[in-house]
Amino acid sequence: MIYRYLTVALVVLGLAASESRAAEHLNFVVTDLEGLEEVQREFGPFKELLEQKTGLTIKFFPVTNRTAAAEALKAKKADFVLTGPAEYVVLRQLTNCTPIVGFSRPDYFAAWVVKADSGINRVADLKGKKVAMSDIGSTSGHLGPAQAMKDAGLDPLKDIQAIHTSKEIAWESLKKGDVAAWGYNATSFMRFRDSDKSVNPGAFKTIA
Repeated sequence: MIYRYLTVALVVLGLAASESRAAEHLNFVVTDLEGLEEVQREFGPFKELLEQKTGLTIKFFPVTNRTAAAEALKAKKADFVLTGPAEYVVLRQLTNCTPIVGFSRPDYFAAWVVKADSGINRVADLKGKKVAMSDIGSTSGHLGPAQAMKDAGLDPLKDIQAIHTSKEIAWESLKKGDVAAWGYNATSFMRFRDSDKSVNPGAFKTIA
């Protein structure tokens, strides 16, 4: 089963908060990416198209997590946010923001990845294992992988030892065998796999 999700764009507490800065630019936040370089790489074309369609100048405003995104909205440092459905629930509670559009991404889904020679062939085989996941509450890096475990008959709170960490640390931990599996966004895994010349791409496999 592939765990695909809706991605929701949000606007801060009505557009009036941004009108005083509209002549300059609008600040755009993406909650599931850290650092300006990564945001530029992933959403540069999206930003350019949005500028073309709206006639507005848009600048990326990088944040470290969804809490920082909420603070940026409340402080009127961010004008709108692109976020996952689970993160939206949190932002809505913290800021009373309003969704303006929802859409799906064909490459946005959760996956469980293991080393090909690990002997692990299905999610149920992860029982009793140490695994890496993203921040608690992340749609594709926590809730999706946890749901896959539930579907396989595992209790993600009791049957595995979860390490919630950054994708960089999770990737290195998987390579070294410090964790048995990595539950995260499938696209991020493939990017690490394809760019890391120290490993053979065939050294890994997806079990969900």
